[in-house]
Amino acid sequence: ALHEGHVVSAQELTVLLQPVFTQNSRNLIFFLQDTLSIDDFTYLSESYGNKNPFQNEILQSSPSSLVLPAVDCEATRYLLSFLQESGDWKLTNITNLDVSHLEVNTSKTNLLMVQLQPLVSGLNEISTLEAIAENDKIIGRLTMDLQERGIHFSVIYTAVRPSRISRRTDVMGELRRQLMATEEEDSLSYPPLNVTTGNDICILFYASNFSLKANSSVFIDLTNATFVTQNVDTSSSECSDINTTLSLKYTKPVNGISSLEIRFLMTNKFCGGSARNWSTLDSVEIVQDREKFAKFNVSVISAPVEYSFHCQLVGTSNLYPARLIPSNNEAKNWDVFISRLQIQGFNIENNQFSYASDCTGFFTPGIWMGLVTSIVLLWILAYGIHMIMQLTTNSRFDDPKGPALSVPQTE
Repeated sequence: ALHEGHVVSAQELTVLLQPVFTQNSRNLIFFLQDTLSIDDFTYLSESYGNKNPFQNEILQSSPSSLVLPAVDCEATRYLLSFLQESGDWKLTNITNLDVSHLEVNTSKTNLLMVQLQPLVSGLNEISTLEAIAENDKIIGRLTMDLQERGIHFSVIYTAVRPSRISRRTDVMGELRRQLMATEEEDSLSYPPLNVTTGNDICILFYASNFSLKANSSVFIDLTNATFVTQNVDTSSSECSDINTTLSLKYTKPVNGISSLEIRFLMTNKFCGGSARNWSTLDSVEIVQDREKFAKFNVSVISAPVEYSFHCQLVGTSNLYPARLIPSNNEAKNWDVFISRLQIQGFNIENNQFSYASDCTGFFTPGIWMGLVTSIVLLWILAYGIHMIMQLTTNSRFDDPKGPALSVPQTE
């Protein structure tokens, strides 16, 4: 029994899941999403009528189940590390959506790590609904396949961070600011990727979602491999005072691709107009199987060399504030999506990000909308006051005891 508002810690989570680790049939499926909250199950199910994205009844059909409304982000990260470091589990990463050829050795204790596709949060709730529905189909397809084989298993469905954070409105202003700062720190559920030269860190790279799509069909999610398990080779990265290259090499990220390398090329330039040095991300390159080469030019990704760069959405879509523009024909076959990108390739101090220069300008569309609306309302108010000031009152009045007042037509 959990009290209302209680957040499960890492130690409590380990105790609650202990029966899963000690039972005879220790086949565990770990479905990991980028964001998820308990409110999603009710909000998305009730808001769109027949479009309920949660069609699986695995929770109801299970002989035993456990629902934890609130789990600390640290607990989820601790659980991932605990499962991966334990030598009792045979770890299998499932990245492709076809599970018909999945081989499970029932004589061993298997841990199936399934990285679900990310949700396009903050852009369109319909897109989020469709993404959750697609993930629900993946869960149902995999669990149904194992049930038909007669394999006993346990399922953990969780996320790296919450999608909805409840905020109290009855707190003081100072406590409110502290609460928001704490929430922002909690949302950073894993440390950034770093590249070192000697004992110093020369490159820092972070993203809450880092995924690609090849030929509009093959989806590749690199978030878990880059930041959580760090199953990525950065040995080809180069650092200098002028040019820095972040090289990320992946081995068999999905079926059909044996190797994948992604390069971020940054330069340190002096700009005479501002009389200071600027760090600029000039291009992004993708090399598939050491043969296919795709190059993207980058727009508006720059910051003073003393700062890091941050942008909420970076990718090939025209809707993103920072775009990756295809530079050759091969690049047109790739779609890139990076959310909450933060990168720094120069002047890193204390092994952490410097102050972030954001891609959003000072005058955002919301600010312009507010300014235009205020100007229109002020113009209407000024016009109304001007019209009222033009009104004149009668200078003569009719006296009932005297003769009738005669007003000539000229007046």
